Amino acid sequence: MAVGEEVVISIKNMNKYYGSFHVLQNIDMSVRRGERIVICGPSGSGKSTLIRCLNRLEEHQSGQIVVDGTELTDNLKKIDRVRSEVGMVFQHFNLFPHLTILENCTLAPIWVRKIPKKEAEETALHYLKKVRIPDQAQKYPGQLSGGQQQRVAIARSLCMKPRIMLFDEPTSALDPEMIKEVLDTMIELAEEGMTMLCVTHEMGFAQAVANRVIFMDQGQIVEENEPVQFFKNPQSARTKLFLSQILGH
Repeated sequence: MAVGEEVVISIKNMNKYYGSFHVLQNIDMSVRRGERIVICGPSGSGKSTLIRCLNRLEEHQSGQIVVDGTELTDNLKKIDRVRSEVGMVFQHFNLFPHLTILENCTLAPIWVRKIPKKEAEETALHYLKKVRIPDQAQKYPGQLSGGQQQRVAIARSLCMKPRIMLFDEPTSALDPEMIKEVLDTMIELAEEGMTMLCVTHEMGFAQAVANRVIFMDQGQIVEENEPVQFFKNPQSARTKLFLSQILGH
């Protein structure tokens, strides 16, 4: 699980507003190839907004974001280039209910990457095997459990062969017994060296997988450290309070 030297995401002095509300304040951050970063913090701290800025689902007002060598601006070609390299898994699965699991997974490769249908289906079955649900390929999303649907969403992102994966609270809509199967899938991805940024409250996942844990509050990065130091020796009073609330000690 080696982390490379190459910086694949660079954020410099980035600010984001909703009207007069300053939702992200002077964000500086860099991510290296193969790095796995967990972003945590209380609700409303700007975590999801931050990772949504990384593929221009949210627009920043000042500062610079460079993803895999491409700066995110209003240029639509650049936005498309970044989105084609960055997979995203949301809190809600966003699967098309009228398409089979296989069709959900092949839609973007066929239409966006212009991959032949047979090749796209072979790739989709490969990734459905990877997330351990190849037998569900001909079913519809409504026939699957929430945990299975989220694993389909992960497989669907992988079918585009992204270089970076973003996860926005991927387990928060799931029942407790389904959370583990999704986290296990994400741990396997991490072990294969995928560059990952994950917004989550699953601190066990952060301890198992992350190279770095970033704590955000009120639109700012308050603290970041490798997991052992982050959990054992938090530096900020705000981090200590958050950890005491979420870990119960």
